[in-house]
Amino acid sequence: MIDELIGILERENVEWEIYWEKGRGGSFRIERERLERSQRKFHSGIGLRVGYNGKLGFSYITGLNHERKTLEEFVKRTVKLARVSEVPFSGFPTPSRVPRVDGLYDGRIDEIPFEEAHSLAGEFAAKMRELKDDSLTLSGSIALAVSNYGIANSNGIFFEGRGTGMSVSAYAVKRGERTGSGSYYQAYRSLQPVEELENAIKRSIEEAELSYRARKAEPYSGEILLEPEAFRAILGIFLENLFGDGVYYGRSRFSKPGENVAPEGLEVIDDATIPAGVGSFPFDGEGNPGERTVLVEDGVIRSFLLDETYARFLNMESTGNAVRDFRTMPHIGTSNVVVGAGRDNLEEFEGVVVKKVFGEHTANPVSGDFSLTVELGYIIKDGDVIPFRDNMLVGNAFGFLRTLNAIGRKVYRKGSFYSPRVLGIAKLV
Repeated sequence: MIDELIGILERENVEWEIYWEKGRGGSFRIERERLERSQRKFHSGIGLRVGYNGKLGFSYITGLNHERKTLEEFVKRTVKLARVSEVPFSGFPTPSRVPRVDGLYDGRIDEIPFEEAHSLAGEFAAKMRELKDDSLTLSGSIALAVSNYGIANSNGIFFEGRGTGMSVSAYAVKRGERTGSGSYYQAYRSLQPVEELENAIKRSIEEAELSYRARKAEPYSGEILLEPEAFRAILGIFLENLFGDGVYYGRSRFSKPGENVAPEGLEVIDDATIPAGVGSFPFDGEGNPGERTVLVEDGVIRSFLLDETYARFLNMESTGNAVRDFRTMPHIGTSNVVVGAGRDNLEEFEGVVVKKVFGEHTANPVSGDFSLTVELGYIIKDGDVIPFRDNMLVGNAFGFLRTLNAIGRKVYRKGSFYSPRVLGIAKLV
């Protein structure tokens, strides 16, 4: 059917691009250590972009099996949208060699029967019952997914790919004289054993035990160590300023690479080529190669995140950061964000540590000001761990990056984010 659609498009005097997907997934929800809900979902469809006289039209259809008449109407409708569109069109990419990225597909996930996946979720729930005590209530989820996708355009691009994914989450609530909670989430490209599910439960329980003992800490200003999940929230405020569309429209505080934003030693990379990375891909949503793009090197901005459109608007090269599904137009996004390892041993740090925060959506990405609720932190003093929570971590993302004075050697992964612990100046109120 894709070939038939291409044949119809080639008769039109337009530039065109089609993106197609076919996938399925299974998700399982556990409440109070019991498997309460299981769900199967299927999706497929085609997104079509048409460029005509400098304007862009877009529409999509669901499903991959259509009669010729439906395809002709689909093309006609999209061309008509392009003729009346106000969306500027700057051209589609031309073919380039795409990298081989290993580990994105696991046949065990593709072929696992739904009943077997259901049994795995049942084992997850049974393990929760085994590990809990009377003070704890546990919940969680497992999701499995497989996707086949492809892209073609009038410049000769034609790529197809496939990928699998698995995610695991666990949530623990401890009740007694007070309440504490803990959570754990991780995503993978391959099927995980029961031992990884057990690890998720144990990590959530450990956090709930700390949270249960936590009190609000006294106000503090000075060196604060951020664990990767907390640093991700602050770095995300900074990264919003590197998106090419924000740069083009003046929403970013940066207009060109080369600005110093942090001390030497800070390296931030967007890397779509990490084997088995949950954010990895061989080609992006426009058919440009997935790349390893150095965003910050030795504290200096080296590149922005660009798709084809905004790369052309800014007279730059695409960094392969167009993300999409068949229902949406491509837009700029990250792949895997990697903060490079430093030289400092922060594993034995004593002082104020912030583990998790929330509320980053309230931060101002242009000014960089943030006021984030501390979900969990702790103070290490003379070997004792004193947990705290419900303080506000306040500061400025750009200011925090400039105060970084230590970057840990050990890098941790949370989904598509890789980072060591970092030490900088901030304030708890």
